[in-house]
Amino acid sequence: MKTNIFLLVLFVCTATFAQKMKIVDGGFDFLKGQKEVNVEFVYDNMQLLKKNLPEAQYVEEHAAEMEEKSPGKGETWKKSWAAARELIRQPKFLELMNRYFYEDHGMAFKEGLSDAKYTLIVETVWLYPGWDAGVMKQPAKVTTNLKFVETANRDTVLAEVTSANAPGDQWGSSFSNEDRLGEGYAKTGKSFAKLIEKKAF
Repeated sequence: MKTNIFLLVLFVCTATFAQKMKIVDGGFDFLKGQKEVNVEFVYDNMQLLKKNLPEAQYVEEHAAEMEEKSPGKGETWKKSWAAARELIRQPKFLELMNRYFYEDHGMAFKEGLSDAKYTLIVETVWLYPGWDAGVMKQPAKVTTNLKFVETANRDTVLAEVTSANAPGDQWGSSFSNEDRLGEGYAKTGKSFAKLIEKKAF
C-alpha cells in the first residue's frame, strides 16, 4: 500500500513538472554543416515565482527576508544570484548542447562567436527556484524562448522554440536555489539538443 502511494505521489510530481517544448516557427536544416553557433543569453524581461515578479523586485524581497534571519546573508546571496548566470546557468546549458553536437556532429555552441553565421538567443522568460526541506522538496522550473537568427541580420528568424517548466533538481538534497535552477538550464539544453537532432540529423 505504501509503495502504491509513493508511486502515485511520484507520478503526480512528475506530471506537474513535465517540460513542454514546442516548435513555434521554422526548422533546423540550416544547421547542417555548421561548425560553430554563437549563443546569447537574454534576461531582460524575466519574471519569477507564481507572482510573476520582475527580477529586481524578487532579489530585493528575497535578500531582505534573508537579512532579517541573519544579517549579511542577504547581501552575500545577492552576489551569488548575480554570478549564477555566468557561473552556473549558462555553462550548464552550453555543456549539454555541446555534449550532443560537438562529439556527434563537430558543431560547437559558444558565446562570443561574432563571426558565426547563426546565433541562438536563449531568452529566459520565467523562473521558479523550487525548494528543498530535506525530506520534501520541489524542483526548480525554467521557462525559456529559444530562437535561431542570422548573426548579421537579427530580424531573420530561422527557428523559434518555446520551452516551458524545464525541471531543475539533483539526486539527494540541493539547498541552493542557484544549483537547482542550473539543472533546469541543463535540462533545457538536453531537451533542445534532442529535438534538433530528431528533426535535422
